[in-house]
Amino acid sequence: MTAARVPEPTENQRSEWSKMSANGSIHERTYRWPDGKRSAAAFSIDFDGETPYLWRTRHAPSSAIAELEQRAFGPRQGIYRILEMLAHLEIRASVFIPGWIADKYPEAVEAIAAGGHEIGLHGYLHENVQALSTEEIEETIVQGKEAIERIIGPRPMGYRSPSWELTPQTIELLKRHGILYDSSLMGFDHPYWIDGLPEVPVQWLLDDAIYFRFFGGYAGPPPTNPQMVTDLWRQEFEGIKRFGGLFLLTVHSWLSGRGSRILALEKMLSKMREDPEIWWATCAEIAAYHSQHYVGQFHVSTKEWQHD
Repeated sequence: MTAARVPEPTENQRSEWSKMSANGSIHERTYRWPDGKRSAAAFSIDFDGETPYLWRTRHAPSSAIAELEQRAFGPRQGIYRILEMLAHLEIRASVFIPGWIADKYPEAVEAIAAGGHEIGLHGYLHENVQALSTEEIEETIVQGKEAIERIIGPRPMGYRSPSWELTPQTIELLKRHGILYDSSLMGFDHPYWIDGLPEVPVQWLLDDAIYFRFFGGYAGPPPTNPQMVTDLWRQEFEGIKRFGGLFLLTVHSWLSGRGSRILALEKMLSKMREDPEIWWATCAEIAAYHSQHYVGQFHVSTKEWQHD
């Protein structure tokens, strides 16, 4: 069997790599946080509810309701339990909300805003931008923003792409519409720039969905023990702290709003909050800090990945 040949970098890629090496943006290893803190932490919620199912079945609607009901637990009950926990711990979250959820559950959006939490965009129906035209992507941004602003009024907002997929066209549209930052990518474990837009990075290890998502008839493994999950998150917290990165946790109210999970989550966060070397902030605050203090560093261009 002949080994697969690794393609040579294109001239476009070589040029971008050369630029990044020349300005030192990729080789700077220490990210400095406010007030001499060693690391930063943020708590985020992808408030999806039923929308991923509705997007997935948009071309073949079904009369089945089991998954819809399972997901609806989030906006009906789970979100309020998480908000109560956050109030007790004095943590302000960044909550990314599809416009459809805002339209259906305005009282939940009001409760999030009343708790002092940041609200950001998450499409309208949790659309995968890779499957959309540029015009359709723009429509999801505009519709999502309008739905949220009908409840909380006009305000600058950040963005998290549904399914954490992004395209260069989406980034350009976000800048055109005055979106403050994106939080969908994983190129660093601290903030950086992607095509001139601040990026507040996520990572799959710190997303509850990969451990807890389970549907009837699903052939995969059962949901993970919550204590095992929070133990893993705690280890990642310590590792990120050592290297001076950002611990950005992402939960879903229909998953982590369940009893044993929220108990384990509260126990873990209570311990983390005792650490004086951590700067706790919202994604918007982190993006603002990065924009002010790292204008000339950690720039990445999507042209690096585009073929000639």
